[in-house]
Amino acid sequence: MHDHASPGIRGADNRRLLSVSLAITAVVMVVQVVGAVLSGSLALLADAAHMFTDAAALVVALVASVVAARPATERSTFGYQRAEVLGALINAIVLIALSVWVATEGVRRLLGPAETDVAGGLMLVVAIIGLLANAAAMWLLSGAQRRSMNVRGAYLEVMGDLLGSVAVIVAAVVIIATGWVQADAVASLLIAAMIVPRAVSLLREVVSVLTESAPQGTHVREIREHILATPGVVDAHDIHVWQLTRGAPVFTAHVVVDDAALADGCAPGILSRLQGCLSDHFDVEHSTFQLEPAGHVEHDAHA
Repeated sequence: MHDHASPGIRGADNRRLLSVSLAITAVVMVVQVVGAVLSGSLALLADAAHMFTDAAALVVALVASVVAARPATERSTFGYQRAEVLGALINAIVLIALSVWVATEGVRRLLGPAETDVAGGLMLVVAIIGLLANAAAMWLLSGAQRRSMNVRGAYLEVMGDLLGSVAVIVAAVVIIATGWVQADAVASLLIAAMIVPRAVSLLREVVSVLTESAPQGTHVREIREHILATPGVVDAHDIHVWQLTRGAPVFTAHVVVDDAALADGCAPGILSRLQGCLSDHFDVEHSTFQLEPAGHVEHDAHA
């Protein structure tokens, strides 16, 4: 068993930063929803949905940091890391549905008559609050995101929402200056277009994990070549690699070892080198090798 979770992921300081950023994001999201209802701005509502993606990303990051420190149990031998995947699945489905609704409503408002009055002043104030909140969250995460991939993901989500707030501010200024309320619909379409690719990417990653596909960027052939290059190894088969959740790959393989190496008591050294190879070159958190003599090879149905 190899544990490669970064101290940055498990660190209490990072959890504190993520918690503060989540609190800021959640509060501003509620303010944006209220502002959208009072001002009639679809763009503010879309930006609130965008903020929801940030809040979800921060929650996932917090879950990952807590789960990384939890030990496995007799019932949950791998721990509870799949809870993060299920949460991400729900998040992706909600985001796609919300984006479709925002885009449909935006097109209707853009092409149809201006049925809804938009209070540009209130819209501008709420959008500025959102911009400042995102800037504050980015500042809080700026240092930690250089040390932790987990925090880095949350940082990039907040950066994306900051751009959404800029789009709402521009639309509000246009409405105040010209009275062209369709600017609100244009901004909502831009924000929806920013949400959909992220939601689809998240859904694709969830499906990959749940179907136990090899992690992105992991090449089984390359791993097999490293195994075969280990002194004493004759062959390798039944190689499987999947991930419990993002950043938690699992690897198993049957490794055929030279009979002389087994007779000389070299098996522990071979096993240590194999595990070190998986750890150093492929950052595999959990690896299991079954060492076999040359005359005892059994291929399973998925070889």
